[in-house]
Amino acid sequence: MRDGFIKTACATVEIRVADVRFNADNIIKAIKDAAANGAKLIVLPELCITAYTCGDLFLQESLISGAENELLRITKETSDLDIAAVIGLPYAFGGKLYNCAAVINRGHVKGLIPKINIPNYNEFYELRHFCAGGREVEYVKIGADTVPFGANILFTAPSMPCFALAVEICEDLWSVTPPSNSHALAGATIIANLSASNELIAKDEYRDMLVRAQSAKLFAAYLYADAGFGESTTDLVFAGDNIIAENGVILARSHRFTNECVYAEPDLERLISERRRTTTFTSGQGAQNGYVKVELEFDASDTQLTRYTARYPFVPSDEGMREKRSEEILTIQSLGLQKRLHHIGGKSVVIGISGGLDSTLALLVSVRAFDALGIDRKNITGVTMPCFGTTSRTYNNAVNICKSLGITLKEIDITEAVNQHFKDIGHDPSVTDVTYENSQARERTQILMDAANQTGGIVVGTGDMSELALGWATYNGDHMSMYGVNAGVPKTLIRYLVDYEARRTDNAALKKTLEDILATPVSPELLPPKDGAISQKTEHIVGPYELHDFFLYYLIRFGMRPRKILRLAVNAFDGVYDLETILGWMKIFYKRFFQQQFKRSCLPDGPKVGSVALSPRGDWRMPSDASVNLWMSELETL
Repeated sequence: MRDGFIKTACATVEIRVADVRFNADNIIKAIKDAAANGAKLIVLPELCITAYTCGDLFLQESLISGAENELLRITKETSDLDIAAVIGLPYAFGGKLYNCAAVINRGHVKGLIPKINIPNYNEFYELRHFCAGGREVEYVKIGADTVPFGANILFTAPSMPCFALAVEICEDLWSVTPPSNSHALAGATIIANLSASNELIAKDEYRDMLVRAQSAKLFAAYLYADAGFGESTTDLVFAGDNIIAENGVILARSHRFTNECVYAEPDLERLISERRRTTTFTSGQGAQNGYVKVELEFDASDTQLTRYTARYPFVPSDEGMREKRSEEILTIQSLGLQKRLHHIGGKSVVIGISGGLDSTLALLVSVRAFDALGIDRKNITGVTMPCFGTTSRTYNNAVNICKSLGITLKEIDITEAVNQHFKDIGHDPSVTDVTYENSQARERTQILMDAANQTGGIVVGTGDMSELALGWATYNGDHMSMYGVNAGVPKTLIRYLVDYEARRTDNAALKKTLEDILATPVSPELLPPKDGAISQKTEHIVGPYELHDFFLYYLIRFGMRPRKILRLAVNAFDGVYDLETILGWMKIFYKRFFQQQFKRSCLPDGPKVGSVALSPRGDWRMPSDASVNLWMSELETL
């Protein structure tokens, strides 16, 4: 299995009620089509060989034996395909009739799974025909194969360590304790559900919620195949609502009221990673007791990705969700600062205002906090400290934003102080090296700390999570504060938060300033301007933040290896960066991430706002002297 991806399919085929030959022909065609499209697993609807709506015809021996014969024909005619299929049919065993799913692969029936929860309410009357299945596995003879029969079967694949398939049928998902709960604890990473869920007003919304929730709760891929056109419409209509979900996210969904096949490539390695980090997910050998393992054969070593990979994993692609998330994050940041001020009895804060995005966001958060606490905004002191690299554009924006928000503005030109410092330490100011740059950052931090002492307040930090990941901060300079409101916010998200505030304000002056700040290149402004413009652009030095945030997300959130992150990045940034460019910046990211851990090991307090955070007190505990060699050696082979 390449990087944990496997191509799967959920298909609804046209059927005729009780016409098992016609239905089997279409099932064979669907399996062949799916295999031709690279799928290694296809799930078809409940009782699709006969139709779900056969009623009392299920008690006819002709239909029961005809369904079994057609299953064997399907198995034979797809025997040369590199795919496994899960197909619904009625199956008689021990004098009872069961609603079953058959798993077939390489010319063999590999297992039969009976439905456990049999609905007999409202429009459903399955108990009239079917007996509830059990979890305990027995063995039955079907064709030339002796196969396991029971719910507790795990289908594995020797070549794919992350692959483990289990099956439940329709109502099993809707029950209080779905069988898939124990299947996942026993190791199943894929749950197949063969369903015949009739369509009612708003039922699709509830179905969506169930599938999402179950896949999220189980850290599993959930493949839901639904009955559609061809079922009897005597009393019910079926919509063919096929869904492929992964850990709470819908990867693919069919258009309802069409018999459609949908495809997606669940990431099984990612699911295993989630289970590892979630210590309350108590899977293990004990949970597998009573389960029978059956091996399937197919080759998923070169799965081609068609799934969507977001370029900005920290930023919702949906505009409505992005608006909601922006307000939520700003509220979290604000409440964090409110609590800190309340705890210390603080009435004032000091912020270094550069005219850039980070300090702008920190100021906007502080204003929210002061307004909520009922403290005069004048108790917020914005300090602008021009020096060698300050341009008129950023200077004017720093001044204008302070004025438009009604806070106290303080200007302290640090040029003379830094030049004096150069004299004190014997540094030639014409040498614009790291000493030249960091001296300015540390002078600014000293001023902020002392100004906070003067007002009896605290320094609110402005540095963001992306800078912390890269170590793009001066140690004990802008690296330090008394509360870092932006510590959990990546650079790609900050722009959207500032834009959100710009769009919602009715303060024309503030709106104009925020819009210009958004249009200003990211820069520490520590080197002299060139022709009055910013000469030092951060992304020209350390690389595009959109790439670094992408790398950071998949490294921290899922523990992915470099090869897989590179593959996803190439997919996400197709047409923006070529592979060589992405790989080059990726090497820089890993080197800096490991080298600069010592800065993250002593971060100020700051609120966590998302699933990725770098606080040494909770989310990221890494030795400052950990070696990057293992990761770099893999990068060198790509």
